[in-house]
Amino acid sequence: MPKKDKSASDVPKANIIERKKIRLSLIWIIPIIAAVAGIWIVVTNILERGPEITIVFQSADGLEAQKTKINYNGLDVGVISSIKLADDHKTIIATAQMDPDVGSLMVEDTKFWVVCPRIKGMSVSGLGTLLSGNYIGMQVGKSKKKALKFVALDTPPLIDNTPGRIFKIRMSELGSIGIGTSVFFRQLKVGQIVSYELDETGKFFRGEVFIQAPYDKFVNTDTRFWQASGIDLSMSANGIRVKTESLMAILDGGVAFENPSSGQKSFPVESGTVFELFSSREEAFKPPIYAPHSYMLVFKQSVRGLTVGAPVLFYGITIGEVTKITPQVDMEKMEVCVQVIISIDPRRYGVQFINMSESENKADANKKMITALNDRGFRAQLDTGNLITGALLVSFEFIPDAPLVTLDWSLKPLQLPTVSSTFNSIENNAGSLVKNLNKASLRALKTISDINKLIDVAKELMNNAQPNHRTKFINEF
Repeated sequence: MPKKDKSASDVPKANIIERKKIRLSLIWIIPIIAAVAGIWIVVTNILERGPEITIVFQSADGLEAQKTKINYNGLDVGVISSIKLADDHKTIIATAQMDPDVGSLMVEDTKFWVVCPRIKGMSVSGLGTLLSGNYIGMQVGKSKKKALKFVALDTPPLIDNTPGRIFKIRMSELGSIGIGTSVFFRQLKVGQIVSYELDETGKFFRGEVFIQAPYDKFVNTDTRFWQASGIDLSMSANGIRVKTESLMAILDGGVAFENPSSGQKSFPVESGTVFELFSSREEAFKPPIYAPHSYMLVFKQSVRGLTVGAPVLFYGITIGEVTKITPQVDMEKMEVCVQVIISIDPRRYGVQFINMSESENKADANKKMITALNDRGFRAQLDTGNLITGALLVSFEFIPDAPLVTLDWSLKPLQLPTVSSTFNSIENNAGSLVKNLNKASLRALKTISDINKLIDVAKELMNNAQPNHRTKFINEF
């Protein structure tokens, strides 16, 4: 039997002692709760915080950090948090903190501008900022693409979210038209001019006019636009008529549009359709000349007061207009005359080529008609269109005793015969009368001068006479 190892039995037996659990002290609970609450507040603030945007301004005038509000439809939706100068030293960069509710409104075509008191023509805006201070206005765009950087407008946008359409106008001169000029329909303001620019050729202006709904539906293929910034004064048998769109249109300018009451069927037009802007309502509704015939008139008298565009009348009815006026000098006869080119619409004086034979065309029929009219004394003459302004027009009348004139059909355009105007004879007679009156006045003045000299001589004789003779003369007198 083997012997036990004495050294192994002397080793004491190990006892396993369980370690006591460390208990959390109550003093650590409060800092932990505070830390958790702080983290929750920070996270909540970040999650509920709106977008931070930057707006580029040309000037910081009226802007204050932490004070200037951003307003949308009367509600504050943000505030300017900081303002700094751009790196190029030309613009101002403002950082704005927006409310979380308007984060979806920050799109590419959203517009910002400074709202402050503005006076433009007869329009005054932003007076409320005199008490509350300047603020930044906002107009929401229609784009779907998000954006966080914007460039502020120098002036408030003319078109807000009001429904309507934009049409284009073409004009030879601006007159009193500018951005913001009111547009009227039957004296009701329905829109405004939103832009204009000079054409590349420099011959006319192009502009855009906004017509708000539902009045934009009245713009069709027959619509006429004209400048309504003046007073339409006309005198007729019914008296004096004054017509204007409104007092504001007279003072600040305006554009009006209307549709002719011709009964013809008109069709709607799309946005961007171009319309001609006429200088007056009369010009806008003047019927166009169809298939015009050009003729030449030669006057051997003054045509002062006759202008291009002057009407051509036939028994008081407008049948055409003057298109060109050119003076001429005949060096052989040393005579001065004025060549006037007119454009006539034959349909306006009732000419209808009916019952024509197949071999006869319209040119031959027109030649036959003009020849017949000429043989009956059809003559052109200048007439007074306005006694106040002295404007002249061309009038055709039948002169029974007019000398017969043979037409030269080789001339292009054909020259029609003319007669001296009645008012020209009146002017000559008036001139002669004035000359005779002047002569009579000079004679009368000379007679008065002779009488004065005679009186002076009589006084001198009386002064040189003897005293007794002078006394006797006075007593007898």
